[in-house]
Amino acid sequence: MNTAISEAKNHLVVSSERWLSERKTLLAREKELMRLHDQIARERRALPWERVEKDYIFDTAEGRCTLSDLFGGRRQLLVQHFMFGPRWEQGCPSCSFMADHTDGMNVHLAHRDITLVAISRAPLADIERFRQRMGWQFRWVSSHDSDFNHDFGVSFTPEEQAKGEVYYNYGMQSFPAEEAPGLSVFYKNDAGEVFHTYSTYGRGVEVMMGAYNLMDLTPKGRDENDVPYKMEWVRHHDRYEPAPIAKPAPTVGSCCHSHDMHA
Repeated sequence: MNTAISEAKNHLVVSSERWLSERKTLLAREKELMRLHDQIARERRALPWERVEKDYIFDTAEGRCTLSDLFGGRRQLLVQHFMFGPRWEQGCPSCSFMADHTDGMNVHLAHRDITLVAISRAPLADIERFRQRMGWQFRWVSSHDSDFNHDFGVSFTPEEQAKGEVYYNYGMQSFPAEEAPGLSVFYKNDAGEVFHTYSTYGRGVEVMMGAYNLMDLTPKGRDENDVPYKMEWVRHHDRYEPAPIAKPAPTVGSCCHSHDMHA
């Protein structure tokens, strides 16, 4: 049996007074975590920047453009490094899970001076075909002919892979694919200069996975198997088996009627 299911079935049940006491204890820990989160966010914003010197060119539905063009008139650019390599039939399921959250966020990000763009090495035609299949509206461009993905640590050459380890998430490690997930942030000043301000990889990309935050609130949590690749359960949203249909709650009237029938 899945460990999460077993724990839920055998969970401790206590009085309301004890539940409230233990909930308040956890609340103190949650506030501590939130304060630490805020402190790390301040430290992240205080990191020094590096100027982007290379002229990266991307294929877009509107034609070829530069990294500076991708800002779309805003000062801040957030890039999802979407795992979709040349010759791949479709994008990565886990990156797709991330991207499923994007369209709803975009209007709010735009009102905080942020443009969010997905970038992959797949040819633009393959990207567009997959994007339409998934029903996404966000902007997604191809870095097919540029060094962008490699320079920002999310694509690896055959020579790098042949060595058994690649440089990913700020260290050497084994990695099973030619593409890896990540998020990078850029800033453009009034002079038009572009700066790289931040990148995060590995579990750092969970900041895009709002569904995970909600799962973490539930008794079964993420309910993932105890295996190295925790996201083995994730599918493209059009490839899941139909989920069980939730039973609607009876109305007050139907409850009373049912009671009368069996009185």
